[in-house]
Amino acid sequence: MRVSAFPCSDDVLPDTETLVSLPEAAEILGIPVTAVHQLLRDHQLLAIRRNGVAGIPSRFFDDNDEIVRMLPGLITVMRDGKYSDEDILRWIYTPDDSLPGRPVDALHGPLAREVVRRAAAEPF
Repeated sequence: MRVSAFPCSDDVLPDTETLVSLPEAAEILGIPVTAVHQLLRDHQLLAIRRNGVAGIPSRFFDDNDEIVRMLPGLITVMRDGKYSDEDILRWIYTPDDSLPGRPVDALHGPLAREVVRRAAAEPF
């Protein structure tokens, strides 16, 4: 039985955003690379194809080598709102002066729940 491929978005992020390869993500999380593929299929993470190689934004991981706590919920809320993976990536990497900064950065601090609340309130 062949497992389906994992979803991988077009690269809509600035070139300055660091990506980690899927094997590197597996090492960070302490799981097999096949488990990373499953996280992508389950939309707990998003991958980007840059220069023909799949990668995950490094900001999706915290200092404890875990997925940023509110990220899977944010992805779910936005997918439920009919956002494409590319739209989600654009939104979380676009600066918002009222946060202040980018939602992806706010996910690492006390404004993480506010980011998810705003995503739920955004009109599609």
